[in-house]
Amino acid sequence: MKRIIECVPNFSEGRDTEKIRQITHEIEKIEGVRLLNVDPGKATHRTVVTFVGEPDAVIEAAFQAIRKAGELIDMSQHIGEHPRMGATDVCPLIPISGISIEETAEYAHRLAKRVGKELDLPVYLYEAAQSDPNRKNLSIIRAGEYEGFFKKILLPEWKPDFGPAAMDPKRGATVIGARDFLVAYNVNLNTTSTRRANAVAFDVREAGRVKQENGKVVKDAAGNPVSIPGTLKSVKAIGWFIEEYGIAQISMNLTNIRVTPLHMAFDEVCERARDRGMRVTGSELVGLVPLQSLIEAGKYFLRKQNRSVGVSEKALIDMAIRSMGLDELTPFKPEERVIEYLLQDPAEQKLIRQSLSRFSEETASESPAPGGGSIAAYVGTLGVSLATMVANLSSHKKGWDDRWAEFSDWAEKGEVLRQQLLLLVDADTRAFDAIMSAFGLPKSTDAEKQSRQAAIQAATKQAMEVPLQVMRLSLQSMELIQAMATHGNPNSVSDAGVGALCARAAVLGAYMNVRINAAGCTDADYVKKLLAEGAQMEKEAMIKEEQIRTLVDHQIAKL
Repeated sequence: MKRIIECVPNFSEGRDTEKIRQITHEIEKIEGVRLLNVDPGKATHRTVVTFVGEPDAVIEAAFQAIRKAGELIDMSQHIGEHPRMGATDVCPLIPISGISIEETAEYAHRLAKRVGKELDLPVYLYEAAQSDPNRKNLSIIRAGEYEGFFKKILLPEWKPDFGPAAMDPKRGATVIGARDFLVAYNVNLNTTSTRRANAVAFDVREAGRVKQENGKVVKDAAGNPVSIPGTLKSVKAIGWFIEEYGIAQISMNLTNIRVTPLHMAFDEVCERARDRGMRVTGSELVGLVPLQSLIEAGKYFLRKQNRSVGVSEKALIDMAIRSMGLDELTPFKPEERVIEYLLQDPAEQKLIRQSLSRFSEETASESPAPGGGSIAAYVGTLGVSLATMVANLSSHKKGWDDRWAEFSDWAEKGEVLRQQLLLLVDADTRAFDAIMSAFGLPKSTDAEKQSRQAAIQAATKQAMEVPLQVMRLSLQSMELIQAMATHGNPNSVSDAGVGALCARAAVLGAYMNVRINAAGCTDADYVKKLLAEGAQMEKEAMIKEEQIRTLVDHQIAKL
C-alpha cells in the first residue's frame, strides 16, 4: 500500500483568482502530487486547497505554496469573516493510507522546521505535531488573530516552535500540524443575526459557553470561569453572518467524524435552532468530504423514514444532499467533492462505466477481453441485484410496514455484494491484460527470462484468484436470493428465481476461468487448493439453485 497523506492549507485570499491560481500552480508543479480541490470564499476572504500524494512530495508542494502565498498576500490589508493570523493561516497534514498519524506528525515537523528556517517565518505546531498540551488547539494558538499577534508573539509562552519570535507584518505567522480528517461544515439559518447564530453555536460546540448567573461569570474555586459544555463532542463552532448570501450560519469543524458524524451535527443544530425560534434552511460543506460521511447520512435519513437503506451509493448520496440541503447555496457535485471519487482511476472501471450496448459491443468484438470471466462477474452482479430489488420492494409492501427493517438489512447485504461483484468485472479483464503484458516482457538473457517467468506466474495466479472471488461472492448471494424467494414479496418471486439462475451461471462460468488459467500455473499445491475450493463451490451452487427454483415454482403455483 502506498503511503498517502493529504494536505489542506488555508490561504488568506479568497477574492483574487489570479493570486489563488499562482499559489495552486506551485502545488501542481510537484511530481507525485494531485490537486483535488480549490474552494475560495469571498466573504471569508480565504481559500481552502486540498491535495494528496506521497509524503515527501506533499511537504515539498506545501512548502512552495507557503512561500508563494507569502509573496502574494499582504496581511496588513486583509479583512475577512474567518479568524486568521497569516497568509498561510493553517497547513494540516492528514494521513490517508499506509501511514500513521504519528508518522504524519514527523512530516509536519520537517515542513515546519524548513518553513521557519528557509522562509524566516514564525511557525506554530498544532494537534498531533504539538507536544505541549497547552498549544495543541488551533483556536487557542490563533486567539488574538493577526492584529493581536504583534504583542502575543513576544510573550515567552508564545514563542514560535520554529522561525523568528517576531510577527511578519506582510505574511503574519502560520500554523502547521498533523490531524485526523476534519470536515468543515456550515449550517444555514433563516436569520441575519450573528448573535442568535452564536447562541446556537454555543449550544452545540463541545466547549459550550461560560456559565453566568445574574449577568456575572461564575468561577470555580481556583478562580477560573465555569463552562457549560455543548451537546456535540469533537465539534468546534461559531456563528457568523455571510453578506454574500444574506444569512447567518453556524460554522463548524467536525474534528472527529466517528464521534460526531455529519448528519448528527446537522440534526442537533436543527433542534437547537428550533428551540430558539429559528429554522435551518440548508447547509454547505467547505472543501472535501469522505464518501462514508455521505453514505452514513443517507442511511440515517432513510431509517428515520422507515425506508430500506439497501439502495445504491448514488441514491444514498442524493438522500444526504436533499436531507441536509447541501445544494441550497451552490450546486453540490459529488464527483468534485467526495475525496474517494477524486482519487479514482477511470482505467480501473473502464467496463462498468460503459453503457450496456457498448459493453456488449466490446464483448462481441475480436478482442479476447472482456471475456467469460468478466461476463461471469457481471451475471453474478445481475443476480444479486435482482434479489436486492425484491428486498427493497418487500420493505415497501403495503401491510408489511412492521417488517421494513428486516428487508432493509437483506437489501443492505445485497448492495454490498453487488458493488463487490461489479468491481470484479474490470478486475478480471485487468488480470488477463497482466498475463499478456508478462508474456511480452524481454527474454534475451537468463535474468530477463527468470523475471519474465516470475511475472507470468504472478499474473496467472491473479487470473485464478479473481474468478474464484466471483464464485465466493455469487455463492454467498444465493443466501439472500433464497431468503427473498421464501419470505419476500410473492409478486416478485420470479425475480428471485432469475437471480438464482444468474448466480449459478456466475459460479459455474467463473470456475471455468479458474480451471483454464490453472493450466498455466506451475505451483501444483496452489492449483490443487484452488481447484478443490472451486469444485466444492460449484457443487453447492447447483444444489442451492435447484432448491431456490423449487421454492419459486411452489410460490408461483400458489398465485
